[in-house]
Amino acid sequence: MTPAALLLAAALLFPLLLAIGCLSARFRARALSVLVAAPLPALAAAILVPEGRFAFFPQPFRLTLVLDQPGAILLGGAALLWSAAGAFAASSMTRDPAAPRFAVWWLLTLAGCLGLFLVGDVVNFYLLFTLASLAAYGLIIHEQSAAAHRAGVIYVVLALLAEAFLLIALVMLAATHPDANPPIRSVVADLPASPMRDGTVALLILGFALKMGLVPLHVWLPLAHPAAPTPASAVLSGVVVKAGVIGLIRFLPFEAGMPAWGAALIGLGIVTSCYGVVVGITQRRAKTVLAYSTVSQMGLLAVLLGVGLETADPDATNLAAYYAVHHTLVKGALFLGIGILAATGGRRLGLVLLLMAVLALSLGGLPLTSGALAKLATKPMLGYGWLAGAMTLAAAGSTALMVHFLLIVRRDAAGNPAMSPPIGQFAPWLVVLAASLVIPWSLYPAVSGETVASLLQPEALWKVTWPMLLGAVVMLFVDRLPRRLGLIPEGDIVVLAQAGAPLVRGLSNRIGEVDVNLRRWPVAGLGLIALAILLGGALMFRA
Repeated sequence: MTPAALLLAAALLFPLLLAIGCLSARFRARALSVLVAAPLPALAAAILVPEGRFAFFPQPFRLTLVLDQPGAILLGGAALLWSAAGAFAASSMTRDPAAPRFAVWWLLTLAGCLGLFLVGDVVNFYLLFTLASLAAYGLIIHEQSAAAHRAGVIYVVLALLAEAFLLIALVMLAATHPDANPPIRSVVADLPASPMRDGTVALLILGFALKMGLVPLHVWLPLAHPAAPTPASAVLSGVVVKAGVIGLIRFLPFEAGMPAWGAALIGLGIVTSCYGVVVGITQRRAKTVLAYSTVSQMGLLAVLLGVGLETADPDATNLAAYYAVHHTLVKGALFLGIGILAATGGRRLGLVLLLMAVLALSLGGLPLTSGALAKLATKPMLGYGWLAGAMTLAAAGSTALMVHFLLIVRRDAAGNPAMSPPIGQFAPWLVVLAASLVIPWSLYPAVSGETVASLLQPEALWKVTWPMLLGAVVMLFVDRLPRRLGLIPEGDIVVLAQAGAPLVRGLSNRIGEVDVNLRRWPVAGLGLIALAILLGGALMFRA
């Protein structure tokens, strides 16, 4: 086996072996210390393994690992964030008696997430998707609070629903293939000619939209992210939602194109991006605002993938991966930054707030940041029509939401005593922050086909600046609206559904009473006579 194949195998197997090692009570007690190292083989694979290399493991595993450009981009960003967040967790949770259990769930979720960016066969993709989905439940409920358990229940119900959709879709994909575990590329190439094409694509989009958090399947994000510990929130929002992104990249036929389904994905993405902003600016808590920001950003990614599917443009997958890695690093740094702010006061607080402002405004397209690069790279694909206008308004909305976030974190940190964050937390945060600024610059020429110098042109700078100015002005107006905060509760649709449950139960009871009355013979007899008269009258008028 070649060194490249060994490195790809290590990217998946190393965190799994560490998780298995936790069966030993002695190793499990020290498991927090290995979290920083667990993703390093994956990071090395993303950097060192040439594009297109693969590893195949025959019976009994029948596992295929493949590294293409979208997978490498997402794998590198995800591995870096997992490693930094693992270091953050090792520093912040040393006195937590439940930390060993947390480390086991962490390693299992890590293995599933990183494996999804590499796996090239249908069966193992589903197994890793399930592993990542179910193991994340342990991260969400770690605090063992009522809110954590509520978020965990809602999350696992939706995760199982996503897996059910995905399982049916994958069975339909592989049904006509001679191999029991076919390569993903093979079944996707056959999909456009399949008689079950539309049903399969609908199920794929439903399954992966649940994981991404597209509206109305988004409700687990604003409940799970605030309930989880800070490092878990960082990887849930930064990486776990990308399981849906890589799923759409892998299983939708971008080379053949499907205009109708591409348009549907564009519409779903636009609704999601707007909805996340509108609901997010009514929230009171910083982590909840970031969760709704993730909802909005996943909507933008759905639009990019929808355009690629509509126009049969396979390059859309590279651009979507580039946008996704920007979001991975920036959102991960923002969640970790909330933990840093909670431990910072005095003169250092201003510097941390400034760095948080750069990160937050990057999501709106702050010039020279990864957000500006991501928006400029994807703009040619969106064109200059109504869709480009909608994405410009979405950028303004992201800016407004991030201004709201910054106002919240500044208010929350204002009363902190003079103190400094532990170096074990501060250093990993700085690593992710620096990576969010550096990595997109290094990838930009390869992904966009343009030089870095083009980013410094006044026209390019203005393209990303004026939507931010619009968003900031809108937020200054919205911030003055009375009773805005708390207007929509966290979890929005779930809370409204729970509020309407008594009404539904009452209506159901009424229907039951009507049914009981109708079953009585005199009532049923009179009903039949009335029905016969009505039918007879209808026939007479027709004659």
